[in-house]
Amino acid sequence: MDRLTADEAYERLRKGNRRFLQGTLEGKGRDEARRRLLAGSQQPFAVILCCADSRVIPEIAFDTGIGELFVVRVAGNVANTSTVASIEYAVTYLETKLIVVMGHENCGAVAAAMAGTDTSPSLVHLLEHIRPAIESLPEGEPGAVARQNTIVSAERLVAESDTIRAAIADGGVRVVTAFYHPVSGQIELV
Repeated sequence: MDRLTADEAYERLRKGNRRFLQGTLEGKGRDEARRRLLAGSQQPFAVILCCADSRVIPEIAFDTGIGELFVVRVAGNVANTSTVASIEYAVTYLETKLIVVMGHENCGAVAAAMAGTDTSPSLVHLLEHIRPAIESLPEGEPGAVARQNTIVSAERLVAESDTIRAAIADGGVRVVTAFYHPVSGQIELV
């Protein structure tokens, strides 16, 4: 696969979601030949930081095949040390040019963070990453906070990673946000 620019990758995602919405999935690159081709290496054209929610499946919603997306999943699509490191890997070693931070409607992690319930120390740590989105929208409803959380996570990626900042400045890497609507299947790419 040829390396795509960030703009080309963005357009490819947009077109893939349009096919998903129209029910005209191509479903290419999901067969034995593709598995064999990629057995020794990968060249994903985009990195997707998304929620671990089982309803959020970027490979299908963007109509992509095996090896086309480098998907990093974590509840609440938060930019924490591990997710940032995974994205740095994709940018540095796989030369991926587009980073998408994708939130979604009805995010359970956002709802849990807004409820502020006491849970395990690990879960509290995760939900604390959503706190800045809540604080920026103190009267916000969960959908608005989930959208804001994608912005906060994208900003955190850039602010906390010298690698990502350098790739943006030198290598044509682009960071965008997206918001997925599970009922319709639409993904708003910003």
